[in-house]
Amino acid sequence: MRKRNTQIIGFYLVLMLFFTPNLVKSQSATNVIVDKPKKEALFNEPNLLKRLKELSSASYEGRRTGEKGNMLARAFIAIKFNELIENPLEISSPNSAFNFKIKEKKYEGENIIGGIKGTHFPEKYIVISAHYDHLGVKDGKIYNGADDNASGVCALFAFAEYFKKNPPKHSVILVAFDAEELGLQGAKHFVKEPPVNKKDIILNINMDMIGRNVNNELYVVGARYNKQLKGILNDFNHTIDIKLLEGHDGSDDKQDWTYASDHGPFHKAKIPFLYFGEEDHPDYHKHTDDYHKIDPIFYLNAVHVIISVFKDVDQGFKVK
Repeated sequence: MRKRNTQIIGFYLVLMLFFTPNLVKSQSATNVIVDKPKKEALFNEPNLLKRLKELSSASYEGRRTGEKGNMLARAFIAIKFNELIENPLEISSPNSAFNFKIKEKKYEGENIIGGIKGTHFPEKYIVISAHYDHLGVKDGKIYNGADDNASGVCALFAFAEYFKKNPPKHSVILVAFDAEELGLQGAKHFVKEPPVNKKDIILNINMDMIGRNVNNELYVVGARYNKQLKGILNDFNHTIDIKLLEGHDGSDDKQDWTYASDHGPFHKAKIPFLYFGEEDHPDYHKHTDDYHKIDPIFYLNAVHVIISVFKDVDQGFKVK
């Protein structure tokens, strides 16, 4: 992690201002919810929506790995981490840049990493992740990827805000992965060369597409593979009007999401995970996945629920 690396942040800021001068203006499914209105905000809700609108704007040209818009997204994320993270976790040699090939074409990617030191178990790490890359520009149309996955990335900022007043017991690594759309490349690199000892990473919480659902349903995947997580989810209760469901995990007739996003490499490395996401909508992987299609009430509720699950996990998850 870059502990308030002003040189890198300064570079990113100059990059953003140069390219985007307007930026400164800018059923086996198990129900585990009680439907009641939420009572308190865990983060700044207007800021969450403003950041989502910004990151999914045309200024970022679809954030495709290796292209200018992706670099601008890196800058935006790095600056927000620097602004929002207090008591940053010192990680030596985060090694966030990586290279890979697809059909002999070379790519350069970069994961953006921030961290918060735990109060009780500083040497044990929970990785909270979301991918920031998307599909770029095709046939002159910008694929802004508001739901996929600017929604997950901006939830990372909400976590950082939450930790200001509620420091976690375990150390937390917030990571925005690159090149998910090209085969989970950023997550694969992170798991292969993590910034901390791999055996000390106790859990991955991954978010990918959490911004809209006509049925008011958010799925959580991964608990079936870990008895402790299963128990925590079985006991989980909250007061937010959203349906949190278990499924899409190979235990039902729905599409299995066990390896569908950046949690996949963690699971393959035998690191427990919880993945939060909603089912596909008509704008999935289309240029119409824009900010105005986001359901702000669902999105805000989803982020509240995910943070609430984290609270229970941080409190109750034991390392054997």
